[in-house]
Amino acid sequence: MTLVYDIAMRVRFRGQTRRQGVLIKGPAGWGEFSPFPDYDDATCARWLAAAREAAYDGWPAPLRDRVPVNTTVPAVGPEQAHAMVRASGCTTAKVKVAEVGQTLADDVARVEAVRDALGPGGKVRVDANGAWSLTDATIALQTLGKFDLEYAEQPVAALDDMAALRRAVDVPLAADESVRRAEDPLRVAGLEAADIVVLKVQPIGGVRRCLDVAEACGLPVVVSSAVETSVGIAAGVALAAALPELRYACGLGTVPLLAGDVTADPLLPVDGFLPVRAVAPDPALVQAADDVRAHWLARMQAAADAA
Repeated sequence: MTLVYDIAMRVRFRGQTRRQGVLIKGPAGWGEFSPFPDYDDATCARWLAAAREAAYDGWPAPLRDRVPVNTTVPAVGPEQAHAMVRASGCTTAKVKVAEVGQTLADDVARVEAVRDALGPGGKVRVDANGAWSLTDATIALQTLGKFDLEYAEQPVAALDDMAALRRAVDVPLAADESVRRAEDPLRVAGLEAADIVVLKVQPIGGVRRCLDVAEACGLPVVVSSAVETSVGIAAGVALAAALPELRYACGLGTVPLLAGDVTADPLLPVDGFLPVRAVAPDPALVQAADDVRAHWLARMQAAADAA
């Protein structure tokens, strides 16, 4: 059984205002295939492998029954950032920085507001999505470091620059956009370019593949989402639940970024945690126009052919 979904987003992400994808059912449950529009067929094949794992193989046995998550703060003003964090119930917040059209002063005001909302015991991490130059990242992290950052996620785009930045600042660095294939975390570790790797189930090719990569690269892991529906988020939760060690809150509390979901029982954080459970969509809540459905079924077939 396959279902194609098309859901509006509350916040623009990767230039997209809607999130679309395919949900597939197998004997083990439901999987999600939702690569971003700019990915080629070979890249999409890994996303399809993750969906098939969920549908046909299931996931490894969990080591915990819930996982901690961060709240995500987009590039909003400090008052809104403060309110979002206080309302989230989370004790860790990831703050978007380096937004186009904004300044370091905007980032400082936003991070300061988040730190105030969390209090001294909360954890603040920032995410630049690779937008800073090496020089700008050095200045920014030296400035933002006064807020006791847990880490900075992908402050620069190039791994060589990440390695240089890591030697220049005291803030730990996490590699995200640099990790899109199973071999990428091994290169990050080899170059000593980051202290942490961010693993996402669909881009790497499944929960088991992520576990293998985590073991091979030998770095602490943050499990994050690709802004999926609750069906896809369940795979990320399964990965976090199966890791031998889970030192960091996960970036899996992203369902609220969507204006809807494919289930009436979505995976939403409660007091900063997500439960470990599978999710089955409600077909009555999964809607897409005929052209969207045709596009996604063709894209899934192309990914299968490229595997």
